[in-house]
Amino acid sequence: MAVVVVCVLLVLAGIVAVIRWGGLAVQPPPALAGDAAVRPPVGQVVRHYLWYATVALTVGVAAGIVAAGAGGRLVMRLLAVTAGRDAQGRITEADEIVGRITADGTIGFFIFIGVAFGLVTAVAFLLVRCWLPGGRTGGLVFGALLLIVAGTRVDPLRANNPDFSLVGPEWVAVAALLALGLFHGMVIAALAGRYSRALPPISPAPRAIAAYTPLLLLLFPLFLLIPVFLAGGLVAIIGSRIRPLLALWHDHRVVIAGRIALTVAGLAALPGFVSALARILHLA
Repeated sequence: MAVVVVCVLLVLAGIVAVIRWGGLAVQPPPALAGDAAVRPPVGQVVRHYLWYATVALTVGVAAGIVAAGAGGRLVMRLLAVTAGRDAQGRITEADEIVGRITADGTIGFFIFIGVAFGLVTAVAFLLVRCWLPGGRTGGLVFGALLLIVAGTRVDPLRANNPDFSLVGPEWVAVAALLALGLFHGMVIAALAGRYSRALPPISPAPRAIAAYTPLLLLLFPLFLLIPVFLAGGLVAIIGSRIRPLLALWHDHRVVIAGRIALTVAGLAALPGFVSALARILHLA
């Protein structure tokens, strides 16, 4: 019972975040802004990269716990309750026992499912945020894109997931997971908008250095991400040396092209998404 209460409180915190900060756009620190036509110093690029990495790491972990973690756990609990007596005690695809929510299992779910998903989606949001609509609509669209492009191909709406025949009814599972995906996208957007205003540019000042302590998570427990972190920094430095690439990236035509690309990706994935939902709901 205590685990469910904690998850409810975390989800409520996410709802509050969406209400208060959902309309905020990501705001890079002014000190990192510069002329797109001028090749920036390597030191500035590194500071810029560390700023974005800290935002992605902090927002990803927070959203992963609040939305994908706590929200996902509550959805699992809801589906266990609606599954009926015959499903209680049976083993799911993830080796979970239907109807049983333990503290250890919840912590593992938060870390290996919630945080992992949160980090990937936070990075994705920061990469495509300029191509999304403004305000709360941006988070909603981002959540919808996650569901349409990846939801039925990776998780949580794979049509071949045997758990849909174990817990149910299927329409409740689909509705709950769709709502969770949209909620996760909106939480990512809200936290990114708010945290980008709180994180100062990196500098020798003790308070500024302390603000970057989330990067210590890369030492433990997220040490497996160190190669990805270093590779991202290398790409940022190399890209900053290519002046035409810098000018192109800041060109308004790139924003238009990016929005077209997201639209095309969503429309291309939509038939598969609809087909998967139809199979889950036994409509096809």
